[in-house]
Amino acid sequence: MSVDIAGTSSTTADPKRWPDVARVPRGPVAAVSARIATSLLRRVAARLPLRLSYPDGSVIGAADPTLPTLVLRQPDRLVRRIGSHGLIGFGESYMAGEWDSDDLAGVLTAFATSMADLVPRALQRMRPIALARQPRSHHNSRDQARRNISEHYDLSNELFAEFLDETMTYSSALFDRFPASRSQLADAQRSKIDRLLDTARVGPGCTMLEIGTGWGELSIRAAQRGAYVRSVTLSAEQQRLARQRVAEAGLSDRVDIDLCDYRDVEGRFDAVLSVEMIEAVGYRFWPTYFRTLDRLVSPSGRVAIQAITMPHSRMLASRNTHTWIQKYIFPGGLLPSTEAVIGITERHTSLRTVDMLSLGPHYAETLRLWRERFVDRQEAVSALGFDTVFRRMWDLYLAYSEAGFRSRYLDVYQWTLAPSGGHW
Repeated sequence: MSVDIAGTSSTTADPKRWPDVARVPRGPVAAVSARIATSLLRRVAARLPLRLSYPDGSVIGAADPTLPTLVLRQPDRLVRRIGSHGLIGFGESYMAGEWDSDDLAGVLTAFATSMADLVPRALQRMRPIALARQPRSHHNSRDQARRNISEHYDLSNELFAEFLDETMTYSSALFDRFPASRSQLADAQRSKIDRLLDTARVGPGCTMLEIGTGWGELSIRAAQRGAYVRSVTLSAEQQRLARQRVAEAGLSDRVDIDLCDYRDVEGRFDAVLSVEMIEAVGYRFWPTYFRTLDRLVSPSGRVAIQAITMPHSRMLASRNTHTWIQKYIFPGGLLPSTEAVIGITERHTSLRTVDMLSLGPHYAETLRLWRERFVDRQEAVSALGFDTVFRRMWDLYLAYSEAGFRSRYLDVYQWTLAPSGGHW
């Protein structure tokens, strides 16, 4: 089954929006930083199960040629970028084609597995000084939040359709077996959605709020159960296609999809659902987000979210810094930790956990399948107007994310909460 999105998108690829990574740091400071980066890179090769391959044919690192290999095409440019901009420079170097790999997800998984041990402690103490601070765009006021969401989700509905399955679901699936195949992905997405609807007790006559519409699949499945749904999004492109999909399913009388900030929603609902939306809220607004969920759910209702998490120590270390993902993929976003979610809900809301399920391995598989299709569809993506730097950026983003879940550095939870005074 194909996804018909003809006529739903007014967005065309705008080359002015694509990253420019042509410039490489120069000067004496960059040269010194590059020497330090060279030392760190060799330290990585000595400690991790991977290999560095240089243009002259020399190889540093593991002796096993079957292990992931980082192919350095322009090593001098790579180390200048790393020395000056850390992991942002590492990512920009890949975008510029200065390094490559026969197993990109494997290389990044090796990095993620030993993330905390790669940089000497003396240099780790310099992290607050050395790393870039967050720009003002990370403060998710209503206007800025809409701009941040548009930066990613309004790129082009056609772009997302190239690598997502027929459900147009852009979050972790729930598979019944591994390894998974592309033919399983749509059903696995439906299984994920159905489990969330089950734990939130969404059924006939239920009133449901969805915060973060995506392209409408969750709203459609909830309405097919007999629920009345209001869904809110900040993405004009997602709203347009989601409304079309709802109409094609014959459910427009049961589903309203509004362009609206979650903070502006009024009323009470039997169920409030939000799938992988907290990641875009921003650290300073997490209490606001959970207080809003608490305010909008009825006393006897349930809240069900799906949330990507990172270790608490890493969240604390990175909450005020600027990362490659934030700069190029999700401006204004930050992954919470389970400790942060529990602490905020206990301090600021009446919501208490009634169910949790980890889907980490399922997300690794989901991302692998997305990336395989994205790579296979390079010509189609190019035809949409997305240049080589953009395509390499998204290739790295999908591989980087897969590596996070494969290494268990990242996790994702289906998390159900209920007001403490309600009937669980």
